[in-house]
Amino acid sequence: MLKGFETDRIIMNALDEDIGLGDITTLSTVSENTVTDGVFIAKQQGVICGMSVLKRVYELIDETISVKVLINDGERVSAGDRIALISGNAAGILTGERVALNFLQRMSGIATAARAYSDKLAGTRAVITDTRKTTPGLRIFEKYAVRTGGGANHRFNLSDGVLIKDNHISAAGGIKEAVRKCRAVVPHLMKIEVETESMDQIREALEAGADVIMLDNMSCSEMKEAVDFIAGRAITEASGNMGDKDISEIALTGVDLISVGALTHSVKALDISLKFKIS
Repeated sequence: MLKGFETDRIIMNALDEDIGLGDITTLSTVSENTVTDGVFIAKQQGVICGMSVLKRVYELIDETISVKVLINDGERVSAGDRIALISGNAAGILTGERVALNFLQRMSGIATAARAYSDKLAGTRAVITDTRKTTPGLRIFEKYAVRTGGGANHRFNLSDGVLIKDNHISAAGGIKEAVRKCRAVVPHLMKIEVETESMDQIREALEAGADVIMLDNMSCSEMKEAVDFIAGRAITEASGNMGDKDISEIALTGVDLISVGALTHSVKALDISLKFKIS
């Protein structure tokens, strides 16, 4: 469940952006005393995520609006399934409809994609994980959706983990020097990951004491060779356009993690609608 000041800030920013100076259509057509009962309906198969956000949108708009959750985060739905019931002031429900659906549809789309990837990894040691390729301002929602779908989270931001990439290596003067400099600064509990593109770099990263080795844009045969060579001395992560590749085949190489930027940067929203009848 998502809650707290950061969640409210994101929702309020979205409401401010969408409402502007006021919902002129609703203000012009709907009486302020009109009440309604409505239902959120899934229009395609998927995994639901974002019910606490849906409820919070309406709590911030009008605390008298009631939202009854019928499907919990992480549960699968089919086309036509009812997700939640809503009742209360019609103007308030209409004003929050687009923001509520935007969050619910996107988060459910991410959870659905994460579940599809995770299902393909069944029976292997590999875990699907996200990246920092998220929608600006929505990272906590999107990473929560990945977890809801059965995936795991990579770094949340630049301060909670070391990931030495090609440009860091060039600027530092090599993998060993980059790892040495990081090890001298970061807390002892923080892991250091190094991006590698060849067996030579993998050897250097291991010698430098890297905790995690990223196998970037390698073929399955190259990854298998790398995993066998590393032999558990470091965590291994497959990366590089993983969303376009056969995840099941990659998992069979023995890697520990498979990071997929497409989970958040290009996922398709789950189709959900709100239908209500004025009473």
